[in-house]
Amino acid sequence: MIAAEPQTVRAPANRPATVLFASLIGTTIEFFDFYIYATAAVLVFPKLFFPAASPAAATLQSLATFAIAFFARPVGSAVFGHFGDRIGRKATLVAALLTMGLSTVVIGLLPTYASIGTLAPLLLAVCRFGQGLGLGGEWGGAVLLATENAPPGKRAWYGMFPQLGAPLGFFLSGSTFLVLSQTLSDADFFAWGWRIPFLASALLVVIGLYVRLKITETPDFQKVLERNERVRLPVVAVFKSHPGPLVLGTLAALSTFVIFYLMTVFALSWGTTALHYSRQQFLLLQLFAILFFGLTIPVAARLADRLDRRRVMIGVSAAIAVFGLLFGPMFGSGSLAMVTLFMVLGQCLIGMTYGPLGTLLSEMFPPEVRYTGASLTFNLAGILGASLAPYVATWLATNHGLSTVGWYLSAAALISLAALLPVKSAAR
Repeated sequence: MIAAEPQTVRAPANRPATVLFASLIGTTIEFFDFYIYATAAVLVFPKLFFPAASPAAATLQSLATFAIAFFARPVGSAVFGHFGDRIGRKATLVAALLTMGLSTVVIGLLPTYASIGTLAPLLLAVCRFGQGLGLGGEWGGAVLLATENAPPGKRAWYGMFPQLGAPLGFFLSGSTFLVLSQTLSDADFFAWGWRIPFLASALLVVIGLYVRLKITETPDFQKVLERNERVRLPVVAVFKSHPGPLVLGTLAALSTFVIFYLMTVFALSWGTTALHYSRQQFLLLQLFAILFFGLTIPVAARLADRLDRRRVMIGVSAAIAVFGLLFGPMFGSGSLAMVTLFMVLGQCLIGMTYGPLGTLLSEMFPPEVRYTGASLTFNLAGILGASLAPYVATWLATNHGLSTVGWYLSAAALISLAALLPVKSAAR
């Protein structure tokens, strides 16, 4: 019986520093793994896994494998969310981290098209699915680990620590590829150098597991156990009893995903091809801009605690809609200074919308289905807003010009804005 399980005995409270580091290190590792794939999908995989196609077609095929993970993420949300809401946040987070980490390491060991032909991109797609599966369970658990341990009035502040894993993971990924690009010849980089970030992920996973095994269960989940409030099938309960928050949360997060993957994956691809920046030059530009992503996340979290998560998100969504109108003129200006300003402004907007997002989504669901609900909204938004964003943007820019990519971003922001209006504000 549930009442007889060991988890019902109230565990010692987690130390704030341990909680915040455990939530941060996990998402940093997860996003590092995710972004090294995104970078390789633009710089490496078209040549090594899709060489039979034309350069443009190879890039599109590579970006299609990039999209696979976003379709795997809701599956990961349902699977890991089920265990997170039934067994606990801690054990589920460990399993999600292992799934993501192992998939990433295997990518670093894969033979290329030159060795095994069409089996190479097939295996790449399978590993990419594994990455998405793990991240689908990672993000929601990390956010709950932070927010469910937060003191009153600091939930958004605690909730932004796992969000910081995104810029940190991206910075580590970009730095790694930049160093490799500068220290290795193109021949060595494509022969074996690109594998180093994927294999190095194993060390990061070991560190993450060590930290997460030291934490205890969150107070909110302990109360769910004590009150015997667990539901048998959390994913069914979310769709049946909480369809409103599921739909509104998904659409509210839409513009966050669209702007992020336009400013990272698409910008890198377009900048190094159509705009003729060198790989090193544009990676360095992105690394500079990503600092502003990291700096604005805590700013947004502070505002979300003092004001309201919903109000902050509404304001930023409106700003993203305006920014979309500047996308073509700024990014396609031909001026390095203007492109730099464009990248910095975009990353600032990403940080402002990403900072309070985890807290907002988690507060839309009760504790007994919170892991599943928050994870599903986040990852369904990933399918709608990110999975095909680089692909769609590349097609739009190629056929109709960069300005249409900005219109695409503005449309996504207006959809998010409309979804946020009926969302109920949570207590600060």
